[in-house]
Amino acid sequence: MQPHDYETALREKNAAALSSVLAAVLLTALKLVVGVSTNSLGILSEAAHSGLDLVAAAVTWFAVRISSRPPDARHPYGHGKVENLSALVETLLLLVTCGWIVWEAMHRLFVEPEIVVPSVWGLGVMGVSIVVDISRSRMLRRVAKKYNSQALEADALHFSTDIWSSAVVIVGLLALLGADMLPEGSALRPVLERADAVAALAVCVIVVHVSLSLGRRAVDALLDGGDAGLAGRIEDAVNAQPGVVRVERTRVRESGPHAFVDMTIIVAAGLSLDAAHEITRQAEAAVHEVAPGADVTIHFEPQQAGERGVLDRIRCVAAAHALPVHAVEVIETQAEVDAPQDLMVELHVELEGRMPLSDAHARVTAFEESLRAELGPLHVATHIEPAQDTLGASPTAPSRLMESPRIQAAVQAAADMEPGVCDCHHMHVRRQGEDISLSFHCRMAPETPVTEAHRVSAALEARLRATLPELHRVVVHMEPVGE
Repeated sequence: MQPHDYETALREKNAAALSSVLAAVLLTALKLVVGVSTNSLGILSEAAHSGLDLVAAAVTWFAVRISSRPPDARHPYGHGKVENLSALVETLLLLVTCGWIVWEAMHRLFVEPEIVVPSVWGLGVMGVSIVVDISRSRMLRRVAKKYNSQALEADALHFSTDIWSSAVVIVGLLALLGADMLPEGSALRPVLERADAVAALAVCVIVVHVSLSLGRRAVDALLDGGDAGLAGRIEDAVNAQPGVVRVERTRVRESGPHAFVDMTIIVAAGLSLDAAHEITRQAEAAVHEVAPGADVTIHFEPQQAGERGVLDRIRCVAAAHALPVHAVEVIETQAEVDAPQDLMVELHVELEGRMPLSDAHARVTAFEESLRAELGPLHVATHIEPAQDTLGASPTAPSRLMESPRIQAAVQAAADMEPGVCDCHHMHVRRQGEDISLSFHCRMAPETPVTEAHRVSAALEARLRATLPELHRVVVHMEPVGE
């Protein structure tokens, strides 16, 4: 996250947390005044609940300021766990409050009933509380979701539970008003008069349920627990990427609003480092599609021998011998109808152009022996050719473009001898040390099959090498007419 992103996140989260502090101050004051004046345990429990909301909102405000700081030398993973810690503190405060409310409610129900004076003021305060709670919970939930803030989510849950608990208190107050309308000897009146204490117990049930859920999530985060659902979605996204054989292990942990993903993926054996890095880069992008902003570390490992196909195993052995190979073909042969099948491998091996044949043969022989050790008895036919990217000159020798009317004429003459070939262009003759290289483009009909285009390119190269034996390298680029 860039510095300006931290500033934006801090500003929005601070505004949300501060607004919840102000709302909690207002609601606590109103409920406390009306609760004391009416002696309603339901309203007093709501006042205590809102008081704890005030403390929780203040803790949240402090937590989001700390958690939004960027990582530093002492905290390389950031300060996100401050939010998880604050959520746990809020949970403990709520549970303590609920314990007091339960004790007081049981005392009023079974030991010493107290007279509650129902009033329109009590109903009005609860109505105002519901309106404020709805507004604050929506705003806090929106910001919490935007920045994955557990502290703000805890605040949003506090205000959401206030909505239901306030509704329960209203029901209790309405029951008390109904009790006043019944005659003194009515059997239903004692039941309704205890509705306030029952409403307080109902508030506690709601609060305890939400608090335990939030507390469990906070503890999970503090103990580096992860979201199994998120890990599964990440694995599915990475497994769908080309080049990823499978995801071996995924670990996801959360620190406040931030997620950290550690993953091991299996890729085909024998890949170049660049190819494996590109697969890893695509896998990382897939993780960010599922978990935007996550800190991702991906380790790749080669596919084990028992899981590879024959071609992968051949390329892996070649890579172990530092031999570039291409045109690999695996053939199953059978001498007679009922005879067992034998395995034959034909391939091209590239070696440095100036290497003596004896040295090249020794390297290829060692490679073939390793192939037999890997695949069992088989016949290997190896074609040795100079490496395509080796010019035979010193690596530091400068490459210089040159004009050669003779070579240009030879190219045109060779092209004229091949039916369907036209428009030879982009011709480059290059000298590096003692070697001369040639590259050029020519065109054929768009519907020409690739096999035919390749045959014509090979024929042009053969004619040019026969005419110009000094050529070290010839590259023919075939393209369709009209391009």
